[in-house]
Amino acid sequence: MSTNPKARAWVQVRADALRANFLAVRDQVAPGTGILPMVKADAYGLGLEASIRTLEPLGPWGFGVATVSEGVRLRELGFNGRIVVCSPNSREDMGAAVQYGLELSISSLDTLRELGDVTRTAKSKADYHIDVDTGMGRSGFDWRGAAAWMTGATSGAGGARCVGCYTHLHSADESDETVQEQWERFSKIAERIVDQSRPDEKGFVMHMLNSAGVFRAPQFARSVVRPGIFLYGGEIGDGQQRPKPVVSVHARVALIRSVAAGTTLGYGSTYVSEGEERWATLSIGYGDGLPRVLSNRGCAILNGVRVPIIGRISMDVTVVDVTNVGSVEHGDVATMIGSHGSVKLTLDELAAEAGTIGYEMLTGLTSRLPRVWTGQDE
Repeated sequence: MSTNPKARAWVQVRADALRANFLAVRDQVAPGTGILPMVKADAYGLGLEASIRTLEPLGPWGFGVATVSEGVRLRELGFNGRIVVCSPNSREDMGAAVQYGLELSISSLDTLRELGDVTRTAKSKADYHIDVDTGMGRSGFDWRGAAAWMTGATSGAGGARCVGCYTHLHSADESDETVQEQWERFSKIAERIVDQSRPDEKGFVMHMLNSAGVFRAPQFARSVVRPGIFLYGGEIGDGQQRPKPVVSVHARVALIRSVAAGTTLGYGSTYVSEGEERWATLSIGYGDGLPRVLSNRGCAILNGVRVPIIGRISMDVTVVDVTNVGSVEHGDVATMIGSHGSVKLTLDELAAEAGTIGYEMLTGLTSRLPRVWTGQDE
C-alpha cells in the first residue's frame, strides 16, 4: 500500500486499474466503437487532471461532462478533442460553450433557439446533440411526441448544427428488459433524426449505453458508449462484470486509549464501553466525506483486522474499537475503503452500509483528502 507520509488521511488512486477498466469497456463493444468516458464531478471525485492524463493516451473518442464549466476546465487543461455536455445548461453558459467548442445537449426547441441566437451574436458555430427522453424523465425531448419537435430539433438554428443524438438508461444495472424497451424507443427516433438531419454527411453519432448498459447489452452500442462508474471501480449490478478497484481511502491513527467500563464516547454518548477496551482515534471524519450514518455500524481495516466504528463519527475524527487487534501504534494506517492483505472493504460494500451508492461515496470525498496516484508509468 502506498502512503503519504505528510497526510493525516488520503485517497489512493490506481492509474493502472483505471486504464484496465477502460480497456475492459473497449473489449466489450465492437471494434471502432468510440469510448466517451464521463469525467463529470471532478472525474467522480478522483481528480480531473490526473484522470484525463491517464485516459487520453488510450484514445478515447472524447470526454463527457455535466456542466459547461467542467468542459471549459478540460480545455484549460489542454484537451483539444471532443467534449460533450450531457446535461441541460442555461443560456448564460452558452456563450462559454460556443467559445470553447463544447458540444451541448439540447432538450427543447426553446433551448435550441437560444443557442442559435448565441451563435449569431458570436458569429461562431456550435455542435449539439439531441437528448431523447425514453424513460429517464429528467431531460430530453419526449420520444412519444416526436412529431411535434423532430423537424425543429434537427434543422439547427443560426450557427448551431445537430451532430448526434442520445438517451439515458434508467435501470441498466437492474434488468435487461428496461434496456431493451429503451433501445426500441430510442432506435426508432434516432433513425428519423439521422434521416432529417445529415443524411449525406458522415460522422453523426448515436449513443445510449452507460457502464451497466455496455456489459448488459453491448449489442446496442452504436457510434459511441458513455462509461462512468465502472471506470472508477464501482459495481454495475448483480451478476455483471466487476471492475478493478481504483480507489482506496486511508487514515492514520492519531491516538490510542485504554478505557474502563462505562466510558462514554462521542457526541450524544451513543456508545458506552461494556468493559475494559482499547480505542483508536482515526484522522478522518464526515468533513472528509466519511458518511456520518456509519456511526456505530461501519468498520475499518487496521493491521489486517476489521475493527468496528464506535460512537458518532465527528467532522474530523472517527473512533474504532481495537481491543482485539494485537498491536496498534500511533501513525498506523487504517483502511476505510480498500484492502489490507486478504481483508477487503469495497467501495460498494461501504456504500450499501451507508444506505447510498458508490457514485455518492466517491464524489463525496472532499478536497481535504489529497489524491495520491500510483501506477501512472506502468
